[in-house]
Formats: sequence, C-alpha cells, structure tokens
Amino acid sequence: MTADDVPSHLSFLGAPSGPMIRVHGGFANRLYRLDTDQGSFAVKELNLVDRRSAYHVEDVFRLERAAFAAGIPMPEPIWAGHGMLVHRWVEGEKVPEAPVPAAYGFEIGEILARLHALDVKWTNVPIEEPASRDWPELAERAAETGQPWADELASRVETFLAIAHFVDTCERPGPVVLTHRDIQPWNLLARDGRPVLLDWELSGPLDLAGELGSTALSLAKGPGFDDIQPASFRSVVDGYVAGGGALPPPGPSWFVFLIGGWLGFTRWNILRCLAGVEASTGPDLALSHESVRNGVRGLPDLYGRLPELEALLM
Repeated sequence: MTADDVPSHLSFLGAPSGPMIRVHGGFANRLYRLDTDQGSFAVKELNLVDRRSAYHVEDVFRLERAAFAAGIPMPEPIWAGHGMLVHRWVEGEKVPEAPVPAAYGFEIGEILARLHALDVKWTNVPIEEPASRDWPELAERAAETGQPWADELASRVETFLAIAHFVDTCERPGPVVLTHRDIQPWNLLARDGRPVLLDWELSGPLDLAGELGSTALSLAKGPGFDDIQPASFRSVVDGYVAGGGALPPPGPSWFVFLIGGWLGFTRWNILRCLAGVEASTGPDLALSHESVRNGVRGLPDLYGRLPELEALLM
C-alpha cells in the first residue's frame, strides 16, 4: 500500500480530503493518517509477510473495544480486517525515551490494574517457542555479507547463547493476565500530561511479572541502562497496587519477557538485513539496521544488569 492509496473497503470512513499520509518510524508495521469528511483516522497496515508470530486481529480488536468502553485512555478502535487496524486519530505529545514523571508512571500502573480486571474472551492459546540458538550461524552470515554490525555480533555470540538459555529456563510464577504486552515510550502519548496507550496489536495473555517488569523498566530509563530511575520504576508498581492489582513475587521473571522479546526482535531484524532488500511491509531496511545495532549492543548490557534490576523490586 502506498500513501496515495485509499483502499475501497475503507470507504465507510467518509470521503477523503486528500491522500493518506505515511507516518514513519514504526518498528513492525506501517502507519498512515487518513483525513475524511468524518474525521481523522490512523490506518495501520499490518506486516503479515515475515512476522515472528501471527497477529490475532479479532481477539485484539475485542480487547480494544472492551478497554475503550471501560474508559482506558486510548484511541477509539474503529475497524479491523484485511490486514489493517483503524483507530480514531488522537493528538498528543510524544513520550521521550527517558524516565517518566512519577505521576505519569503511577497512572500507567493504575491503567494496567484496570485492564487486567476486564473479563474478555481470548480464543487463541499462546504457543511459547524456544529461543533460537542459531547465533553463530547468523554471525557467520553477517560477516560473509559485510553487514556493518557483523564484528559486534561475532564478539557477543556466546552472550546471546547465554541469553537464549536464560529465556528458556527462567521460571515464570504467574498469574497469566490478558494485557497490552508492549507499553513502551514509543507506544504512548501524553495528553495534558496524562497517558494514552497506542499500538495494541501485540496484546494477549502474558505472565503478570513480565508485563509489570517490562513496563516499569521501559518507563524508568533512557535509551540505554545507565540512567535507571528507581522512583519512576516504583511509581508504575505502586500505581498497580493502588489500582487493586496484586504483585507477583520478585525475581528475574519480571525481566525475562522484555529480554526474550528483544532477543527475538533483534534476530528478526538481522534476518531482514541479511536478505538485503527493501521489504514492502514492516520497517524500512535502514530502521532494521538500527534495530540490530541497538540489540547487539543493548541486550548484553541489559542481561548483565539483571542483579541490579532485581534490586529495584526490593
């Protein structure tokens, strides 16, 4: 789909006032803004070609509708189908990748507690695939094809194998909740200083510790891990308790989902870079290279800081 295309099945959104506008920067899918005589809409074209796992669009849309009806601050879900998700366009300020104010983090925690309390049917049973162990082969292929990050990957192969072992063996104590699964700064807006949750397509069941740890850490740090603010981290946790949520026991399980997700995301982008072609869906090739560099450098740092991160839970 190009920015000039307005698919015929979106005609119910009204008469377009111009072509759709590509909004760049998506890490997995492609987003467009469509302005019509009925308002402005966010049209997300899902990457169905080489995703790491299938999108459960109907289940996600059902959860979104229930969350919106319950007053969760988010764009209104309008339609799902044909590999697309449509929401009402929401204006707001981008949330920087930096420790959030305590009040903002506290409200995120409260929102999660409300979301986890919803009674929503989910029809797909998640299948947990083991972490890939082909890092030596990937490093070899990267060197053979002259990838700009090949030397860095080769020097960290043993660490990536250790991370894969940790992801597969870390005990997850439960409970499992139906949740957003991807609350990161780039999936949030600030409107009048308060959060708006975007990008729900990865929603699904998840171990509670993994959701809380991923969310709290992502909102408590900058682009790296040298500036983790315990107050921002604790604000999310405190907000969850204030919203009626019960905390799981402390331990590495709070961070295994974030580490495992980043591991799989890095590998997926490595494969896209090794293919060496500009795909018609998903992130641009340049963004895939950036994601690989961030993963090759950041994942070993994150893994090495596990004891420090667990101390945040005490």
